[in-house]
Amino acid sequence: MKLNHAIIKSLSDEHGGAFYLLDSEQFALNFRELQEAFRSFYEDTYIAYSYKTNYTPRLCRLVEELGGYAEVVSDMEYEITKRLGIPTSKVHFNGPVKNTAVVNEVIMGGGVVNLDDYVEVANILELANANPDKPVNIGIRCNFKINDGVVSRFGFDVEKPEFGEMIRRLQSVDNIRLFGLHCHFASRRLDTWRPRAEGMAALTDKICNDTPDHIDLGGGLFGKMKDSLKKQFDTPIPTYAEYAAEAAAAILEHFGRCIEKPKLFIEPGSALVGDVMRFVARVESIKNIRGKDIATLMGSIYNINPTLNKKNPPLEVMHDTEKQSNEYRDLDFAGFTCIESDYLYRGYDGPLAVGDFAVFDNVGSYSVVLKPPFILPNFPILELHGDKVTVIKRQETFDDIFHTYTF
Repeated sequence: MKLNHAIIKSLSDEHGGAFYLLDSEQFALNFRELQEAFRSFYEDTYIAYSYKTNYTPRLCRLVEELGGYAEVVSDMEYEITKRLGIPTSKVHFNGPVKNTAVVNEVIMGGGVVNLDDYVEVANILELANANPDKPVNIGIRCNFKINDGVVSRFGFDVEKPEFGEMIRRLQSVDNIRLFGLHCHFASRRLDTWRPRAEGMAALTDKICNDTPDHIDLGGGLFGKMKDSLKKQFDTPIPTYAEYAAEAAAAILEHFGRCIEKPKLFIEPGSALVGDVMRFVARVESIKNIRGKDIATLMGSIYNINPTLNKKNPPLEVMHDTEKQSNEYRDLDFAGFTCIESDYLYRGYDGPLAVGDFAVFDNVGSYSVVLKPPFILPNFPILELHGDKVTVIKRQETFDDIFHTYTF
């Protein structure tokens, strides 16, 4: 839907001075395009969506409808899959701290748990011994050099002798199956993807007695974004096809002639959801402080960029044509909080008036899930389909925030 001030104003009149807009059709398009890009090189590729990036249930359900898997990192996120009726067999459980009871439930339900630390091994051995007739499918999160300049804190250092000893110990138990090898590196740079794929393929040959069910390359992909945002990064923004040409092609090169080939998994978050949400915030006031023009919005940096990077998101201002606007240069959009550094956008040039709406794009990644309950409850999420408005998440209330406190 093409937005204008009248549409935004009508939504604001009903839902308040700030809200998110969700485009689930764009999410589905991203999912299909990313999957097809990888499948064009390696046909047996699957997507496990990173719930932590944006666990809005509407999106999680859509992943299931599209044939995707759930990548969760906590019992809270696992509970989402249960509420949505997603089969446990389609759950991949990652993370450095796992609830043992949930780990056991996932494994007994046919899901995959990727071990991250040696402390998890004892529980897996105990679970396997207590259930000798049940398969215990595990993955191992592997940590190795990919020349990204970062020493990741996650997973097992595959170069250490105790890693090999652990693998041999797990493989000595009849009902434990090394179901998959997993890695995840934070860098989204294109040149880090072939090293991770080649490293995982080589590890498969080294430690797996049989071909594993899958190799999981994790997430860490850039998504689609407007040029105004792209140029603020110090590295080129790859396309889905470029990632696939590095990673999926490397897996094919290694396994292409094998009779039994592993499935290939990727765990995108931002690459799918980054451009499917916008944040709308009403201009509450405009003032000049010692020569600096500042507009205050019914919204905060914590609504769109809780990691507090210094990048300006793509911005469009919806003007109230019935009001007189003034022309501004180098105006900054500030948030409603009492934090001095709460600025959503710096350096706006153009007309502006109180009652206009600032619409920020590319705010789907981490925004909703990292927003703290600070000063005001969070705002609603709306989905537009033609003239129909669906409330995906209602406006939070005082009681939502304070019901766990004792007054």
